[in-house]
Amino acid sequence: MKNSPLSAFLARSLVSCLALSSALLAIPASAAPDEEAPPELSEAEFQRCLRQLQAAPAFKGISAQTFERYALSLTPDATVLPLLKRQPEFTLPPWDYIAMLVDAERLADGRAAAGRWQAELAQIASQSGVPAPVILGVWGVESNFGQNLGGRPLLRSLGTLSCFGRRQEYFRSEFAAALRIVQEGHIAADRLNGSWAGAFGHTQFMPSTFLRSAVDFDGDGRRDLMDSVPDALASTARFLKNAGWRSGQPWGYEVRLPPGYDASRYSRKTQRSTAEWAQDGLTLPDGSPLPFTLAKAGLIQPARKQGGGPAFLVGGNFNALYSYNASENYALSIARLADLLAQPQTPADDALASFATPWPTDDPGLTRAQNRELQTLLLARGHAIGSADGRIGPQTREAIRAEQARLGQPVTGRAGQKLLRALQAP
Repeated sequence: MKNSPLSAFLARSLVSCLALSSALLAIPASAAPDEEAPPELSEAEFQRCLRQLQAAPAFKGISAQTFERYALSLTPDATVLPLLKRQPEFTLPPWDYIAMLVDAERLADGRAAAGRWQAELAQIASQSGVPAPVILGVWGVESNFGQNLGGRPLLRSLGTLSCFGRRQEYFRSEFAAALRIVQEGHIAADRLNGSWAGAFGHTQFMPSTFLRSAVDFDGDGRRDLMDSVPDALASTARFLKNAGWRSGQPWGYEVRLPPGYDASRYSRKTQRSTAEWAQDGLTLPDGSPLPFTLAKAGLIQPARKQGGGPAFLVGGNFNALYSYNASENYALSIARLADLLAQPQTPADDALASFATPWPTDDPGLTRAQNRELQTLLLARGHAIGSADGRIGPQTREAIRAEQARLGQPVTGRAGQKLLRALQAP
């Protein structure tokens, strides 16, 4: 994932978007289309490619023994190539996106994790300046607190992507970095599993990010993001710190815009002083003056194109979250989850993903539990959608369209509260 040259950052953003959208819950903004059949790959061509890679500059630090054992023994995995070609099919509005990432289940799991790792989180926060709820927010969004680590062997996936398909140059650098992780003894090859695109561990680092930011927090001589939660949490804090996180500052806060205010003129990159924003008439949602807690801030309104909704002044710490995965909805989800984890009281379920200003919709999004309930109702009506796993993929969307047509609702394929309530009705 993470911070260094712009090309690596952009590539990381693409990889993370694709990996999360298929593995977690259509994040950052899409669900997967129907699967394309894997192509036929030549093992002889794969071996030729690997031997050529062995002499490439990126693999200069990889010993002949390591390369022979862990690279030349690989067979290609053709199933990763259709995933590489996958294009977004269904764009989620921000209220759907945040509803799935910030729900009662994730908040409860986050509170449990905070209790279990309280001492380690306190020490990491003290050393890095990154608050424990923010670290937990990243962990919760990236792998659901270690419950969704991904199961594809990284060396095989990255080796295949280094020799076939597009973006081979990028994947070759990640393949070399993965081999180096194994060579240095941080993570055994048979434990180095993750997404099809190479992200791995509790907070889903790419191999090159691991080499830049991973930390041996537990002191065992290895930087292990797979089996050491303390290492993973400390590494996340290190990344955010390197990305510009400033201790003692908020990520931002919700604001109320004056009537007719044109938020499209601004963005998170439009850095202005709080005084300047106040002069424009911005206030807190209750009408009180803006706090002077941010030296400079940009303005985002995630649902502006859909008609308005909540707006936020965001500072450098929001940009640090954004650098983890280039999506404002992603960064806002982490920020919202972190804020909730920092509160002693848990809001009602329908307030978890909402803000003082309502989203511009009369059909709010569904939580993961509600998605599972919707799928259970679809299964009961004879739709062959597989299991009720809470992930809204192409089969579920096809069933949703059929039910929307039957009920006389707009046929969008979107899972929302209106459809759920209609199917719940006797």
